[in-house]
Amino acid sequence: MAMFKEAADIKTSDQLHLPVPDAKFETVVVKPSEIQQDMVQALSERAAEVHSGSVDPSVDNMLKITSDGRKIGLDQRLMNSALPDDPNSKLNACVNNVLRIWNDTKEQKLTQLIFCDMSTPKGDGSFNVYDDIRTKLLNAGVPEQEIEFIHNADTENKKAELFSKVRSGQVRVLLGSTAKMGAGTNVQTLLVAVHHLDVGWRPSDMTQRNGRIIRQGNQNKQVYVYNYVTESTFDAYLYQTLENKQKFISQIMTSKSPMRSCDDIDEQALSYAEIKALCAGDPRIREKMDLDVQVAKLKVLRGDFQNQKYRLEDKLLKTFPEEIQKQKTRIAALQQDSQIAAAHPQDKENFCGMTIKGMVYDDKKAAGERLLLARQEMPNADMMLLGTYRGFELNIRFDSFKNEHQAVLRAELSYPVSLGDDARGNITRLDNAIDNFADRIADAENALQNLEQQKQAAEVEVAKPFAQEEELAEKSARLAELNALLNIDRDRSSSQDAPEETEETETPATRPSVLAALGEKTNQPEPVKPFRSYYDKDGDAR
Repeated sequence: MAMFKEAADIKTSDQLHLPVPDAKFETVVVKPSEIQQDMVQALSERAAEVHSGSVDPSVDNMLKITSDGRKIGLDQRLMNSALPDDPNSKLNACVNNVLRIWNDTKEQKLTQLIFCDMSTPKGDGSFNVYDDIRTKLLNAGVPEQEIEFIHNADTENKKAELFSKVRSGQVRVLLGSTAKMGAGTNVQTLLVAVHHLDVGWRPSDMTQRNGRIIRQGNQNKQVYVYNYVTESTFDAYLYQTLENKQKFISQIMTSKSPMRSCDDIDEQALSYAEIKALCAGDPRIREKMDLDVQVAKLKVLRGDFQNQKYRLEDKLLKTFPEEIQKQKTRIAALQQDSQIAAAHPQDKENFCGMTIKGMVYDDKKAAGERLLLARQEMPNADMMLLGTYRGFELNIRFDSFKNEHQAVLRAELSYPVSLGDDARGNITRLDNAIDNFADRIADAENALQNLEQQKQAAEVEVAKPFAQEEELAEKSARLAELNALLNIDRDRSSSQDAPEETEETETPATRPSVLAALGEKTNQPEPVKPFRSYYDKDGDAR
């Protein structure tokens, strides 16, 4: 991470303070229908079959189950188009919101975007979310020319024309997917609302979606972002997973100390244990999700605390003793040089004299002019000994960093003085440097006092324990207990066909499996449920 931060200079949107509209986020939660509930329960049975290895992966697998779970959460008709349209579904909740905003903003011709990555229009007459929303909006009185699909703009020219219509308010409702309507879609001029019917797998997907409306050039000061969630389905868990991923990424982008690991952000399948707990409506899965975030945050805080403690210990062992000793040595050297200056005072009436290259100059102006000549005679930029002045060794050098010639007075320490073009002025500068020891010694003593105070404060801080250690221990223990009960860790780390797993599940003394924990009987034949006929389009039992 340290190497990454050396090369990367990242500014997030909240750091740039760009003139973008204020976004109000609202989560619309709807209850699942009885059919959706039954379907979600059927996913649990499918997951058990896949986990046991009794189903060929080409027939069914966790990715298919997760995908079906997302479809069920979106609309039950995606599993079977013959199923009834639930009036309380999140699709219909979205349509109602779109209609309300469309009616309220007729005069301003404000526009809206609807994002949905699943069930895009195919043109084959089969059920899809896009056509269903369009039909309902048309039936409610929205003019046909004000509703468009991004998929119809299949060329750059068509896309540019469509975007222009949205910016002018001719098209007021635009539907599309993240891939087609994310990056590069500049339609923000009149946008007032964005609707998310489903959730992307990557935080960047949602960032790109919201970036269409929370954007410079939007004429609306207040905009709305709606997230639609079907309760007791995969929706809530997927949003929580996405939030955890975004927190990890944000820690990196904002240069905060991040966790050292994160789940693959492109992962598109839930684990067996997660599916089982979700389908069973187990409240422990929600508790586990919350604890994952809390424990990770506490570990980051403890890591920062320990890093700071190690740095302080290192300073106490090495840095502070060295710096304090250096400062004491400097004070002693300044005091000795101060004595040299006191022994060679400058007479205000008469110039005390300056020796340059063996010659003594009693006249102030002559000494200054000879110093200027020595500057011109320098063979190179290296420091060159010229002579003495008021008991100090007098040198001259060229400072390439400051791009200037300097006279350097040396005794116990060195005191550089910038050389100008005024002969007398340069002598005055040398006198000011020699007469300034009282201030130098006072500054050095203050610096020594600050170092000693910092050392004392560091000793106090090192002795302190991590303030939230007890809270971290309690939550970590509870999280480990939940992982054991939900079988999360063992399920993720073991392969499905490992013989050791079979032996373990058959041993009475071992921890119960997820199926046992949820009160299910895996050895009994599956009861045939009445909704099986409409659950599977092809009529095949799974």
